[in-house]
Amino acid sequence: MPAAAGLLAERHLEHRKRHPLLPADYEDAQLALVEVTAAWETEGASGAVLVEGGEITGYLLAAPKQSPVWGPNIWVEAAGHAVREPEHIRDLYGAAAAQWVDDGRIAHYVLVPDDPALLDAWFRLAFGSQHAHAVRPAPDSPLSPPSDLVVRRAVRADIPVLAELDLELPRHQGLSPVFSSGELPTLEEAVADWEESIDDQDYATFVASYNGEVIGSSVGCSLDKSSAHSGLAKPDNAGFLGFAAVLPSARGLGAGRALGEAVLQWSAETGYTSVVTDWRVTNLLSSRAWPRLGFRQTFHRLHRLIGH
Repeated sequence: MPAAAGLLAERHLEHRKRHPLLPADYEDAQLALVEVTAAWETEGASGAVLVEGGEITGYLLAAPKQSPVWGPNIWVEAAGHAVREPEHIRDLYGAAAAQWVDDGRIAHYVLVPDDPALLDAWFRLAFGSQHAHAVRPAPDSPLSPPSDLVVRRAVRADIPVLAELDLELPRHQGLSPVFSSGELPTLEEAVADWEESIDDQDYATFVASYNGEVIGSSVGCSLDKSSAHSGLAKPDNAGFLGFAAVLPSARGLGAGRALGEAVLQWSAETGYTSVVTDWRVTNLLSSRAWPRLGFRQTFHRLHRLIGH
């Protein structure tokens, strides 16, 4: 475990040269050991190590997630792998994956830093890019929406359209080329959820209106509220752009960008030094909108489905 932690600390040191907003703590092998230990102690964890000349030069650890959304799965999280030579991740996967498939776990996921050589090695294991994790600094100057849009904080009277927008994002994700199979809540469930949460001060909800009609919404919060961003992938003191959607009939007016900028501005005013978001890379809208707002991809979530 200490040897694996040393490899992870080395990987993270190189990663932070490209993304200094990522947490510096895990450049320390003792703190990296906390993350490796957590990966090892996750229920159902298994993997492999590479030993050369008596020295551990690579490791791979994965564990299943219980949610049926991911299929019969196994996950390699951000702290679940590190190698001295990127090519050797292929050997480690070859050693570990046989047991995973024998156990019926045919949906494989891995969170990989944006290291070209490491990504190439995973791609040559038949993995493809599925999801992006990204960060940018909080803005240091005010941002203004287009003159024909009004962006403001949501109020209780907005609940009907907020609920409709809650459904719009998973509807869009279910279309080509994303084809997400996520469960779609009912409108009644979405309304009930907003009735309960609209006054929650931990979340900042914004709406954009055009000609007096609300056409989109976005939500910001502390990154601490997101279970998808943790450990090495969690910048210190970060806000989170957790949701944004625009009604299909209103797309092209700049509302998505304005709503994203509203969360950026709120993050700066709240005192966060950076802002994190994530998106499906097959979502043609978000995968273009958020990089244009200055978000830089830090981790790639890759996916492979065995036997298809």
